[in-house]
Amino acid sequence: MRLQNKIIAVTGGTKGIGAGIVRILAGEGAFVVFSGRSKTEGESLAAELKRKNQKAGFFQADISKVKDCFAFIEKAVESGGRIDGLVNNAGIFPTFSLPDTNEDLYNQVMSTNVKGPFFAIQRALKYMNEQKKGSIVNIGSTHWRVGPKDMSAYSISKGALRTLTEHVALHYIGNGVRCNWVTVGWVISDGEIEKFKKMGKDRAWIEGLAAEHIPSGIFQTPEDIAHACVFFLSDESSQVTGADITVTGGFHSP
Repeated sequence: MRLQNKIIAVTGGTKGIGAGIVRILAGEGAFVVFSGRSKTEGESLAAELKRKNQKAGFFQADISKVKDCFAFIEKAVESGGRIDGLVNNAGIFPTFSLPDTNEDLYNQVMSTNVKGPFFAIQRALKYMNEQKKGSIVNIGSTHWRVGPKDMSAYSISKGALRTLTEHVALHYIGNGVRCNWVTVGWVISDGEIEKFKKMGKDRAWIEGLAAEHIPSGIFQTPEDIAHACVFFLSDESSQVTGADITVTGGFHSP
């Protein structure tokens, strides 16, 4: 119960890594307010946690819209009278090279992966600065430095998010607000699995990708990422800001 009674907001918490983070944080005693675009998935997860006598609330939001970012943070504050933590997990990762990326796709990636976290942090800082305490965790990627050729906009967006992390870490620690980063390795998504199955690849072939590309030989899980978040959100890391927990099994991006 390392997060007992903390009020923590998580963006993009209805599935994948986000849902894993929500489950682990709630299990550690936090009241988790999480966002997502799917009302069905969000309400289903909230009901699951309620059955376990854990505290969570779903707020339907599109984090690429500033008004939704603000409304989501306000919902978290309304739920507990304050906001102790924010996890910026929502993100999209379309696979297009730079020449193949059109303006609409570029704007969509930047709005979700950069603008959303920027304005969620902006609104959270309003309360965290007053409280003189708060922890922000940005979910990163091994691709933030260069990235694969077919993930140009995504890689650039994660580079911007990394800069935002270090900016907040330096300039707001004087107010007791910390900001840290989790580098995600290869957490294979349901979408990737479905894509490979459509290519005629079975589960054994998919698992072989981990053995081939990840030094640890296995894919990372949403829970692996969540445990790093727990440390950053807990009082154990009260003097940790601008840090990077690399949860990759040794995997490195180009």
